[in-house]
Amino acid sequence: MNGNAIAKGSTSGDGASTITAEAIAALVSGELIGDGKVAVSSVAPLDRAEATQLSILSSAKYAGMMATTKAGVVLVDPEFREAPGVTPARIIVKQPLEKLLSLLPKLYPEESTKPGIASTARIGRGANLGQRLSIGEYAIIGANAKLGDEVVIGPHCVVGDGVSIGDRARLWPDVTIYSGATIGARTIIHSGGRIGCDGFGYVFRDGEHQKIPHVGRCIIGDDVEIGANTTIDRGSIDDTVVGNGTKIDNLVHIAHNVRIGEKCLLMAQVGVAGSVTIGDGAILAGQAGISGHLSIGAGARLAAQAGVFGDIPAGETWSGYPARPHRESLRASAALFKLAGMIRRLEKLLGEPESR
Repeated sequence: MNGNAIAKGSTSGDGASTITAEAIAALVSGELIGDGKVAVSSVAPLDRAEATQLSILSSAKYAGMMATTKAGVVLVDPEFREAPGVTPARIIVKQPLEKLLSLLPKLYPEESTKPGIASTARIGRGANLGQRLSIGEYAIIGANAKLGDEVVIGPHCVVGDGVSIGDRARLWPDVTIYSGATIGARTIIHSGGRIGCDGFGYVFRDGEHQKIPHVGRCIIGDDVEIGANTTIDRGSIDDTVVGNGTKIDNLVHIAHNVRIGEKCLLMAQVGVAGSVTIGDGAILAGQAGISGHLSIGAGARLAAQAGVFGDIPAGETWSGYPARPHRESLRASAALFKLAGMIRRLEKLLGEPESR
């Protein structure tokens, strides 16, 4: 079906557009079963969806909810096409979640930002501003900064002297980019991000901790996304680098001289100490901690709360504290849980009082 099946004007309270089951089936190349005229304007999980909402069924864990869901349209994995339910329209399609991601821009069109510079913004001498950019209220653009075309700078952002920001990058409100940093094209930095600040480096001399001057750069590649309140330090004498396509969650800390490859994932509260190298495609789950001067190989995976004190080979999955290969970590944990029972049995055999 063509775009005429999408009714624009109806919203769900947050700017979402309305789209019919017929149009959805065409967009995802799925098999429509039921009423193609049913329209939805937002998404919700099966157990909370209402008649004007779209949901998905892609896992056996949630198959039972199909019988009671009130969703108007459900994207259903072929494995569950016969799942009991009275949904007005179900669309049979492989990988429903992936298809849902492609529908979200249709249901929730991104609001276009009007080009222009707010009257309260301050632009430094020699700044080079691209075309069709937007600079919000009370934002500060430093001297000799360079902003590409269609860049969006949110309210109260600070872009330091000499900073370079690529085309169509976006800084949400209250982001600070320190002097000399480079931000790639289409990169997104969420509120509270601090990019290019000094790292934690001191030398104890003459009875005090003397600061090591940080003269390296902080270079963020293209298509990177950096979460809220994440901090990325500049290099001390080297550069800190984040590769193209890498995604970094909220509350992550990346120290000086760290080099992160392309298309990596760093999840919430990960901490990476100085001079660590992370290969392309690595995944660091929440609260993983990496000691300094280590190497995480390409495609390696670190489980949540892993404590890393040695190099991780490429492609391997490690977990635990201290981190070790995942299966080994599981065996060590299982042995530890059995230890108390083993001690009690040993004390009984020896005729000693049980430990408390």
